[in-house]
Amino acid sequence: MTKTTLRKLGFCGADDSISPKALGLIYNSYPFVEFGVLFRPDKEGQPRYASKEWVDEVSKVCASSGMTLAAHLCGKRVNECLDGDDTFLATLYPMGFRRVQINATAVNGVDTSYLAEAVPNVAKLMAKHENLEFIIQKNEETKLLWSGLLDYGMPSNVTMLLDESKGTGVLSKSWPEPPKDYDIGYAGGIGPANIEQVLKDVLDAGKGRDIWIDMESSLRTIDKDGKDIFDANKCFQCIDAVCKAGIYSYPTFLS
Repeated sequence: MTKTTLRKLGFCGADDSISPKALGLIYNSYPFVEFGVLFRPDKEGQPRYASKEWVDEVSKVCASSGMTLAAHLCGKRVNECLDGDDTFLATLYPMGFRRVQINATAVNGVDTSYLAEAVPNVAKLMAKHENLEFIIQKNEETKLLWSGLLDYGMPSNVTMLLDESKGTGVLSKSWPEPPKDYDIGYAGGIGPANIEQVLKDVLDAGKGRDIWIDMESSLRTIDKDGKDIFDANKCFQCIDAVCKAGIYSYPTFLS
């Protein structure tokens, strides 16, 4: 059987508490890392939700370093996609974003009452922006959206993230095998404390397919000043686990 490939090690929630240049330095040594930026206008500038100024700076780092990012859309930004409005979406690729995750859940501030009706709008946006990979959060709450896309005729640039915790950081009870028709990633309670076991489990579940894992809540720390920060040390603990597992190699200067 073909060996399962870990496409990306996703660290979501990068925000103003970490320097964009620090992200570039991490990526330069570990290009399998993908930083995720949460976009929700009503929370912009709060912990986990970067300010526009920070996003502008990290975009400059992308342009100079080749780093690529994932945009995790929440709240208004998802509702826009459901309505077929790509005004904001169209700005992402030039800023260095190559993957876009649509978090269509109530906990993420989304009106989920018309997911089924929104399927044609979303499918057309995905087909229009073929230079982006779209990720649909796959869980029971979003079923009308992801199952609707499958029935409608899902564009080839769409993958799904299995996360029954809906971004709340609760460890998933199982890691299902990827379906035949599309690739998947895994999330839900993954972090430094359990990543070694999770890697073993998801690489086995992958059955030779390309997969990725994503984490957010486990990367937060309350610092000595009481601030909720994106913790690079916790990111490095996860990177270390991936390298120790032989999935990727350390940079030559650390070998």
